Amino acid sequence: MRDQAEMLRQRLNNESRTAKVCAVVSGKGGVGKSNFTVNLALSLIQSGSKVLLLDLDIGMANLDILMGVHSKYTIVDMVEEERPIIEMIETGPGGLEFIAGGNGLNHLFQLNDRQFNHFCEQINNIQDSYDYIFLDMAAGASKDGLQFITAADQILLITTPEPTAITDAYAMLKFVHKQDPNVNVSITVNRAENHAEGIDIADRVQYASRQFLQKELSLLGVLPEDPSVFKAVKVQQPYLLYDPNTKISKAMLQMTTTFKNGSEYNRTAKDDGFIQKLTRYFKRKQGVK
Repeated sequence: MRDQAEMLRQRLNNESRTAKVCAVVSGKGGVGKSNFTVNLALSLIQSGSKVLLLDLDIGMANLDILMGVHSKYTIVDMVEEERPIIEMIETGPGGLEFIAGGNGLNHLFQLNDRQFNHFCEQINNIQDSYDYIFLDMAAGASKDGLQFITAADQILLITTPEPTAITDAYAMLKFVHKQDPNVNVSITVNRAENHAEGIDIADRVQYASRQFLQKELSLLGVLPEDPSVFKAVKVQQPYLLYDPNTKISKAMLQMTTTFKNGSEYNRTAKDDGFIQKLTRYFKRKQGVK
């Protein structure tokens, strides 16, 4: 009887779920942001979560390339041709579902009323089908791109120990904070020589955030420099599948546990979700009160 009751609770929870939208960002290119996104999503799927990736990286849309999948449609097709989002979803390795970015992605941030309404309607149509929706955003900050970023429920900021990456990551954090001081941001240090170096980098960014922005920045985790990443990219396979026993694969699995434990998502009816916040921005942009 207890098992049946637990199964009923789980089924009811699944039926009423609304995907948590996470924007993955970086201050500069070349820090491994898209690779991070693919492998975190894959790790979440392996842990039992339902995940969808949206490639919104203007000029560098490459999630499909990283996974070795040829995409028939892209999110640009969905918007410009007003196609249903379900037709855009491709399945990559490990059952990872995603929507490719494609050429002309910059148009996504300059939608007319009809296109915007179609985009919002399509996202609403699939939010109940996933636990997490990841937005792989372009490196750096643009005015319109920031609206998609700050509309997310959580922002995952990626940096490396490289000084310019750290400086640009903090600059990105300032842009985000100026747009919405209350947005939830966590930091991940990628390509750390060792765990201590990664913690030191995170501590420095967290201190600056606390000191100058009065904002608490949580640490998601540290990912080590690992030659298996380059090998996996060459064969267009997520490193978590290429070799699950490497240092970075094990670190990603640990990070996934941290992510899930820290992302209990219980939005109340009073809270605005991704579409509500995005709509509010779009109306301001159009001069509608």
